[in-house]
Amino acid sequence: MQHLFLSDVHLGAFSNDENHRLEQELISLIRYCTEHNIRIHVLGDLFDYWMEFPDYTPPLGRELLEQFQQYNKTCGNSTFITGNHDCWTFGHLEKLGFSVEQEYLEMNIGGHSLFLFHGDGLADKRFNFPRPLLNHILRNKTLIIVYQTIFSGETGNHLMKSFSELTRNEDKQRPHRISEWAKDMLKKQSYDYIISGHDHVPRVETFSNGSYINTGAYFAYKTMALYNNNRFELVVWNSTDNAFQPFDENSKNIALQ
Repeated sequence: MQHLFLSDVHLGAFSNDENHRLEQELISLIRYCTEHNIRIHVLGDLFDYWMEFPDYTPPLGRELLEQFQQYNKTCGNSTFITGNHDCWTFGHLEKLGFSVEQEYLEMNIGGHSLFLFHGDGLADKRFNFPRPLLNHILRNKTLIIVYQTIFSGETGNHLMKSFSELTRNEDKQRPHRISEWAKDMLKKQSYDYIISGHDHVPRVETFSNGSYINTGAYFAYKTMALYNNNRFELVVWNSTDNAFQPFDENSKNIALQ
């Protein structure tokens, strides 16, 4: 079975036309995965900004989520590991058939052990990868309760979205942070692959104890990680041809600018 890993779509962060284009591209991708029974793993920041309230669900990506719901019914639950832009979830995604994880997921594919997470950090001190202060605060349960008491869902989402541009730019400026941590993590733990997104730079880095894969920002490069025929590779989704294409390694220079 093929597996697809994608992150950092940030749907909702752009103009109406750009958001519509992104959504339609992803819908064509999900339909393709449904037809070919490819398992989908979303590694966070599918939306920008997604904040569920007990009585409010953001209106973002309704057509996209309907397509995911159909996929989940047909192919089984897709993974959704929340990111720092869509970590406030209260059951809506589960109702659509997602298997939601707030921190990380360990899994085995074809005899390969994987550690999947978004990339902004981990609460478990064993991993020695603390989140930046802002991200840590935004995931604090007490803060969430207070925030949702003060603001309505629409107002709360609007206010949080005002911070999104700032944090997106900060994420992209520190690609070496995750790479260095992953190298150390692979030495200490028995994983073959660590896969994340978050810093928006698509890359595969092979170390003596395993490999680190960053899916890159889909909104910028349409990159994803694909497992097929017992190997992982970075690919680009071509919605015009309805097919995956190999990621051009020369594009890394563009991504790092």
